[in-house]
Amino acid sequence: MSESVVLPALGERVTEGTVTRWLKNVGDRVEVDEPLLEVSTDKVDTEVPSPIAGILEEILVQEDETAEVGAVLARIGDGSGSSAAAPT
Repeated sequence: MSESVVLPALGERVTEGTVTRWLKNVGDRVEVDEPLLEVSTDKVDTEVPSPIAGILEEILVQEDETAEVGAVLARIGDGSGSSAAAPT
């Protein structure tokens, strides 16, 4: 099962951010609150932490791409490679 990493609200009136650098790679183990990536907006530059401990399974927004607040940036799972979908 995996959990989504979303772009948080980074300030009043900030509606989007640009991923400037991924600090972790797909396959890396991450801990809760460990920085995953750096995001830049017109008002602030900040790190986005991991919401859970697990394995970074997928990066959905690449470096230098812009995403809206609330957009899914990546997925973190338990390393089993399974998603929330039922097995077939």
